[in-house]
Amino acid sequence: MMDREMMTENPLLLPLNKEKTVFDGFITVQERDFRVRITLPPDHQLKQAKLHCCWQLKRLLIGYQHILKQRLHHAPDLVSFILELKTVLELAMKSRPDCQTMPPPQYYSQLIAEMQSLGWDKLLFIDSDFRTLKLQGEDSAGRNHILTVKLKPKYPDEAPECIADLPIPFVLTWTPQSTLAHIHSRFLLHLEGLAEFWLVLDEIDQQTWVLEPEKPSRADTMRRIAIGNNVSIKVEIDPRHPKMLPDCCLLGAEHVVTPLRTKLNANMHLWNPDCSILQNMRDVLEIEFPSPSTHEKSSLSTECGICYAYRLESAIPDQVCNDPRCGQPFHQACLYEWLRGLPTSRQSFNIVFGECPYCSKPITVKMAAHP
Repeated sequence: MMDREMMTENPLLLPLNKEKTVFDGFITVQERDFRVRITLPPDHQLKQAKLHCCWQLKRLLIGYQHILKQRLHHAPDLVSFILELKTVLELAMKSRPDCQTMPPPQYYSQLIAEMQSLGWDKLLFIDSDFRTLKLQGEDSAGRNHILTVKLKPKYPDEAPECIADLPIPFVLTWTPQSTLAHIHSRFLLHLEGLAEFWLVLDEIDQQTWVLEPEKPSRADTMRRIAIGNNVSIKVEIDPRHPKMLPDCCLLGAEHVVTPLRTKLNANMHLWNPDCSILQNMRDVLEIEFPSPSTHEKSSLSTECGICYAYRLESAIPDQVCNDPRCGQPFHQACLYEWLRGLPTSRQSFNIVFGECPYCSKPITVKMAAHP
């Protein structure tokens, strides 16, 4: 009776000897097969049984060993134990998203056929599980972009996850008839929609000294552009309307920034979307930006007066003494810690009031924001 039940419930797990003390084969859980070998003592007592697992099964059962030992001690027979083993495995697989159902063979054959149709030259990387691919695409200006595609086990019935370094997320319209070629073509169209945005940023990067970000990605929409020594403007470019007037924030000592802010407010009406963004900013601010062809970057990037470094992790000195005879720059974090340690300083909400470490004139700093 038990032999018949064993064959019915576990047709891939077979006895290797007449005594039926060694069973070898596979157990199936959630359409996935796992190799096991179970060795029983001559009296068939499960308490002395030994369970040998394939490496995938061992990985899944980490943390469940004590439960399996209990089941071996209390299960009335081998069929009952294997049933309980499968139950434990189902729980383990639910708690491990990386151990979900293995795709059927047609998943792999279809994936290879789709790659052949798309072109192997578009494939930069594929992982050993055939789940994560990196596809490359080139926009009309010759910029290279990478699209990471994470396929689901039920692909193509289930839409893949697409990740790229873009200022506007790449959203894919998906049907079960869609393919990798469809993904790639839609990706190229999305890139073309951002071509003008990248053109604007390329102009800024090539013709000005960009202080932040140090190594901009294709998704970055902000540039902090040097205007002079310890004076800069932070611009936020709208990827959908890159030639429109961007959000601007002038940074530096008040006696330098105030006249620039006045010009910005007075000349906004001069902004012309048909002109380049740099030309518009020159006209509105009535200035010429230092460029790599006219200025050394070192002349525009003075070290912090406290730590004597230019970069503190990713931050640059952006707090400046407002006294025109001083103008010493500091990192926000350095100045905050310095002022907080002085008995003469006082704090109101998130602002610390104190004296400049160099000229002793009044200076304030906001509490450094923590991400």
